[in-house]
Amino acid sequence: MGVVNVTPDSFSDGGRFFKAKLAVAHARKLAREGADIIDIGGESTRPGAAPVSEEDELSRVLPVLKEIADLCVSVDTRRPAVMRAVLEAGASMINDVDALAAPGALEAVAESSCAVCLMHKKGDPATMQQDPHYDDVLGEVKAFLKERVNAAQGAGIGPERITVDPGFGFGKTVAHNLELLRRLPELSEFPLVAGLSRKSTLGKLTGRPVDERLAGSLAMALLALQGGATILRVHDVKETRDVIAVWQAFK
Repeated sequence: MGVVNVTPDSFSDGGRFFKAKLAVAHARKLAREGADIIDIGGESTRPGAAPVSEEDELSRVLPVLKEIADLCVSVDTRRPAVMRAVLEAGASMINDVDALAAPGALEAVAESSCAVCLMHKKGDPATMQQDPHYDDVLGEVKAFLKERVNAAQGAGIGPERITVDPGFGFGKTVAHNLELLRRLPELSEFPLVAGLSRKSTLGKLTGRPVDERLAGSLAMALLALQGGATILRVHDVKETRDVIAVWQAFK
């Protein structure tokens, strides 16, 4: 899953692909490099990010989606109205950091035949990294994801459409992220999405700024693969494809 942030403030590439033409070109490049899914988002959910309006989100995402609807496109959104609009415009997947918790979100996805990613996060993006605490991070994440999977299935979303994401970096410390990564196989009841690319945990582990975290991101990708991840959400598709090729040959 290749990331295309159509935002001015995402943590890694905010502003680089804010114009639709640049976002479309980048999406095509990622597809050529081997991305099976292009994940586009019009609202940053990085730590400290402020929400944007529904109208702003749609004005960012729809022009890009309409130009790349021939690809398998996931839209990173938590708003049911946006979900409906992008699914009508040709999106194949909804990637929701709120795990379809917003009123109407379950119905918006259930009415289509799209795939969905249900993610765990603790708190809102604006405050989620302010001293997050768990008594049992794996147990709490696992219980939350199970509850949201049950809710999705109860709404009529078939199990073959569901993936889950433990939400690395979303209301979690470095220690929490590493514990989840170590115990990833325990979360693999459903296909797992792992988003570790360029994240602040790598900055804390290596001391590298966000544009120098490729090596760390590739190490995380390999560890996630070994832990059972099915989908890797990454910024650097070509290099991650090489990791996958080596890992598959090794296996």
